[in-house]
Amino acid sequence: MAHSIVLGAGMIGVSVAWHLVQRGHDVTLIDRREPGQETSFGNAGIIQREAVRPYAFPRDMQTLLSVLPNRRVDIRYRPGGMLNAASPLLRYWHNSGPKAYSRIVPEYASLIQLCLDTHAPMIKAAGAEQLVAQDGFLELFRSENRQTKRLKEAQENHERFGVQFQHLDRQQLSGMEPYLSADIIGAIHWLDSWVVKDPGSLVAAYAESCQQQGGRLMQSDVTDIRQRSDGWEVTTPDGALQADNLVMALGPWAGKWLKPLGYHFPTFVKRGYHMHYASDEGVELNHWVMDAEVGYLLAPMRAGIRLTTGAELDNLESPPHDDQLASAEKAARKLFPLGERKDAVAWKGARPCLPDMKPVIGPAHRHKGLWLAFGHGHQGFTLGPATGMLLADMMEGKPTAIDMAPFRADRF
Repeated sequence: MAHSIVLGAGMIGVSVAWHLVQRGHDVTLIDRREPGQETSFGNAGIIQREAVRPYAFPRDMQTLLSVLPNRRVDIRYRPGGMLNAASPLLRYWHNSGPKAYSRIVPEYASLIQLCLDTHAPMIKAAGAEQLVAQDGFLELFRSENRQTKRLKEAQENHERFGVQFQHLDRQQLSGMEPYLSADIIGAIHWLDSWVVKDPGSLVAAYAESCQQQGGRLMQSDVTDIRQRSDGWEVTTPDGALQADNLVMALGPWAGKWLKPLGYHFPTFVKRGYHMHYASDEGVELNHWVMDAEVGYLLAPMRAGIRLTTGAELDNLESPPHDDQLASAEKAARKLFPLGERKDAVAWKGARPCLPDMKPVIGPAHRHKGLWLAFGHGHQGFTLGPATGMLLADMMEGKPTAIDMAPFRADRF
């Protein structure tokens, strides 16, 4: 039986390990932290079936000029981080042009369309049904023009990719969420996206399911990886482990680990923050609500109402900055009567990104037995189980549910 080591116990790595164990593989999953405690912990907690179009770099002059003062909630930047990521950001901007983006969308959507069918069996196997609600989320609008444009796009996504939605006018919205600000004129209810009350706990439940089926979980730092004549060796402070296959699922850290092996992926990160809040007495938020025009989301989770920010372009390990979260909180308090903060400090994480907005999923092109699964951007939580299924198929030499050529490692 082949032994595989999976590096990274976020949603991607855990899902890869789960699928391999399901097929009878011998698997060791290694991470410095417990499963689901890095990027997978701090997201908005949505399995986004509606997200068939990746986030494009803004190209219109009005938006670009509005970003320059560095005061927006949806996007902030740090000059040092922008300089260090200048090359991949330029390629990201190029790929956001109409011609390139039109090619990327159906490729990206092919992954998204697998998300519910691949999460469902893992949720069942993990006994995690109590963490997941299948009632969608709300995208809010203040502007009639913005609402009309987004509804047109939603209809196109319905016809092309099967996305389900319902338009809510102000009266219908008030019946579902009576405490939202009066300046919200309507919403799109995305019907086939699922919401998760505790994202980190869902990843942990998947990991526990993997262990129950025979997978091994090792919490340890990794100090070295190297190829041997008969496979791979991973060194930790507790000793060295050998394996036939090595899966790199280290999210924003994957690029750093792959450079010594001769791979130079144009990776960059979009950092994000969250904070939990109490709600005022007698006031409830019933649904996940996305204030897309401003750039934040409110989610009624186990720990409180989670406020998540947009993206911050900065170096991966740079110190946190509180100004973006403060701006988001100020805007959110105008939308909904948030109570006091419940966390001592804000959570900070980083989304692993590539300039064509698609992840790398598949074999490394220079090393036998090295498999890659990283770069999922905003949708690692959504796409983990689909990635796990597809990569397991590729490792076994089986046909895949979709064409994997758009996600190959040697495309850069």
